[in-house]
Amino acid sequence: MENIIFGIRPVMEAIEEGKVPEKIWIQKGLIGNTFQQLFQLIRQKQIPFQMVPAEKLNKITRKNHQGVIAQASLIEYQKLETLIPAAFEKGETPLFIILDRITDIRNFGAIARSAECAGAHGIVVGEKGSAPINADALKTSAGSLSRIPVCKERDILESIAFLKESGVHVTAMDEKAPKTIYQEAYQGPVALVMGSEDKGISKACIAMADSTVSIPQKGKTASLNVSVATGIALFEIIRQRDYQTS
Repeated sequence: MENIIFGIRPVMEAIEEGKVPEKIWIQKGLIGNTFQQLFQLIRQKQIPFQMVPAEKLNKITRKNHQGVIAQASLIEYQKLETLIPAAFEKGETPLFIILDRITDIRNFGAIARSAECAGAHGIVVGEKGSAPINADALKTSAGSLSRIPVCKERDILESIAFLKESGVHVTAMDEKAPKTIYQEAYQGPVALVMGSEDKGISKACIAMADSTVSIPQKGKTASLNVSVATGIALFEIIRQRDYQTS
């Protein structure tokens, strides 16, 4: 397994330094004061974890793991509050993607690929309920995940509120929205909210968005793949900004 951290102290130190693991495996029945400190930190940061038998951990590594192994992210996460001013400083119009409850690795990778190609300034995901950035995600993204900033935020709703306060128009893709992406103006700063194919965007996110838009469809299939829908929306934004004809 790629990019692992093992041992109670090393995992704890990584988390305290802001290197939030994608997932942690903990040996069943583990006790001790130091472990309790780590476990409290895991729960506080809402890091996905799984209680497993010692045999599972020994298959990952034979080294002294002390009953704890973490899968570290293959990228360094960025802070949203630094990316918005950075876009303005470059003289560019901010463009962000917010992924709400998208857990499929290949969809996530494909979205990152489209976002990087479109020149997006960052992707925002939640600490909980998001696809991990592993080797499969990197491969699907064609390496884009190592080039586009990704922000793993504690609360998606707080991120949306921050974007709005920063002058960014937040638009949510909702297949039931009467207004289409072709009727929305995207010349200004935009954050595009995309939801999972099975659950869509949460009601709370939709309620916070400045607008909801849909992609018009003529066929009988219920909906588009989320990565395809994201690509369509991103390049409609680019078309309006850079290739709008009078």
